[in-house]
Amino acid sequence: MLPYVSEFIGTLLLIVLGGGVVANVNLNHSGMKGAGSIQITIAWGLAVMIPAFIFGEASGASFNPALTIALAVDGSFPWNRVAGYIAAQVAGAFVGACIVYLLFKGQFDATDDPDIKKGVFCTSPSVRNLWLNFLSEFVGTFILVFAIKGISNVTGLASGVDKLFVFGIIVAIGMSLGGLTGYAINPARNLGPRLAHAVLPIQNKADSDWKYGLLVPIFGPICGAICAVLVYGVIPW
Repeated sequence: MLPYVSEFIGTLLLIVLGGGVVANVNLNHSGMKGAGSIQITIAWGLAVMIPAFIFGEASGASFNPALTIALAVDGSFPWNRVAGYIAAQVAGAFVGACIVYLLFKGQFDATDDPDIKKGVFCTSPSVRNLWLNFLSEFVGTFILVFAIKGISNVTGLASGVDKLFVFGIIVAIGMSLGGLTGYAINPARNLGPRLAHAVLPIQNKADSDWKYGLLVPIFGPICGAICAVLVYGVIPW
C-alpha cells in the first residue's frame, strides 16, 4: 500500500508546486505575475526533485506513467504494479490541480484570458502540428528516461545526489524544448489536471482540447520512454 500512497502524494505535490508556479507567474493579481519562463522551468525541476527525495525509498518516485511503463518494459519494475501506480499518479495529479485552483481562485476569477487559465492545468502547443508536437514530447521524454537510466553509470554517486541530476534533466528539457508543447513529458501531469480543468467551475474557461490532450502528451511520452529504455538496453556499457 505504501508505494501507491507515495505515488499519489508525490504526484499531488508535483502538481501543486508545478501548476502553482504557472498560476503564480501568469494569473492576474498574483504577486509574482510576469516573473517569466525561467522561474517556471526551475520551479518544475524543483517540483519533481522535492517529492523524489521524500518518496524515493518508498516507491521509487516515478510520478510518471511513461517512466513506470518503460521500467516495466525493461524488466526493472514489476508489471503487476503498473496499473496501480498509474492510477495513483493520475489521481494525485487531479487532486493537486484542484488544490491549485482552490488556492488561486481569486486570481483565476481576475484573469480574462481562458487560454492562460487552461495553461495552469495542462500543456498546449505554441504551433499546432500534431505530428511535430508528438515528436517534441517523444524526444523530451526519451531524453528524460535515457538520462535517468544513465545516472546508474556514474560511479561513486552518493545516495540522494541522483535526485539533483533529475532536477537538472527536467530544467534542461524545459529550457531547451519547453516552448514547443509545454513539455508535459508525463501523461499524469497532463491527464489529471486536464480532467480537473474540464470539471471545475472555472469562470470563462476554454475548451479542454481532449483531441490534443489524449494524443500528444500521453502517447508521445509513453513511446519516447519505451524507446529510451530499449536503446539504453542495447548499448554495450
